[in-house]
Amino acid sequence: MLDAIAWFFQQVMLGFYNFFYAILNLGDWLDWSNPEAIVRVVYYGGSVELFFVVFNTVVLLTLIGIWRPGFMWGGVRTLEGIANGVGRVAAWAGLLMVLQQIVIVFVQRIFAVSQISLAFGTSVTFDVSWWSEALKFYNAMLVALCVSYTYVQGGHVRVDILYANVSFRTRKIIDMVGGLLFMIPMSLLIWHYAWYFLWRHLVVPAPSASDTLDRLLQRAQILRWNVETTGFAPQGFSAYFLFKVLLVLFAALVFMQAIAVIWRAILEMREGEESENRHLDRDKIGDPAEEQQHEIHSGAA
Repeated sequence: MLDAIAWFFQQVMLGFYNFFYAILNLGDWLDWSNPEAIVRVVYYGGSVELFFVVFNTVVLLTLIGIWRPGFMWGGVRTLEGIANGVGRVAAWAGLLMVLQQIVIVFVQRIFAVSQISLAFGTSVTFDVSWWSEALKFYNAMLVALCVSYTYVQGGHVRVDILYANVSFRTRKIIDMVGGLLFMIPMSLLIWHYAWYFLWRHLVVPAPSASDTLDRLLQRAQILRWNVETTGFAPQGFSAYFLFKVLLVLFAALVFMQAIAVIWRAILEMREGEESENRHLDRDKIGDPAEEQQHEIHSGAA
């Protein structure tokens, strides 16, 4: 037990050192013309070292925010703004998905053409099956990039058997506990596996979560890019590595939203019920009845 506690505080101290070392030695990991810089990104991206750098940063910002609530409100607005911004852009993938499906149906069933070409100065031609499988990518964008946006908008399904019937302070405690015990661990777990899953489809030799930094540096001499370009079908969507990118982005967005949830709960519990949903940027649909129903469903009313 004492060894675990000592290890934890040692890693916390090293977290500050690693942060400043990374800032002062950008060439060690940003110069991707050097294979060793790439393997350092691969290793540290899913490492204990990165975890404690992020841990220290979040704890430090939280302590500053408790001291200066205005600073924490700024953090909440920034994180929720990122979620809204990314989600509102990614949501257009739904419209693109519908329009592309209509084009595919017309091309296949009416014109009986096996390829679709787009030309904006340069012609891009792919088989119809490529465009059909690309619909999966748009759907993945909606799921991965709109998850935090949907949370901010109160669009996730809620079962408020207990939550709706407890006091305001208890609800804020539930929000904090939920963020700490569910959202953050889940996002970290997904990030850890998704990070190496992504890089195993970008470079060879394929890295592993069990590889040490020394081992990766030894293999850096034979490192080369090998971006995954094979789909499920022979003529299918050929950029499946993008799904791995979305998985990493999903984990990052959920983690940032968890921090926003915890910070908002701390501030609202501290400032009272009149501060609930302060600075909350939710979309308006122009229908008062629908908006009232949405507020009831999301717990905002």
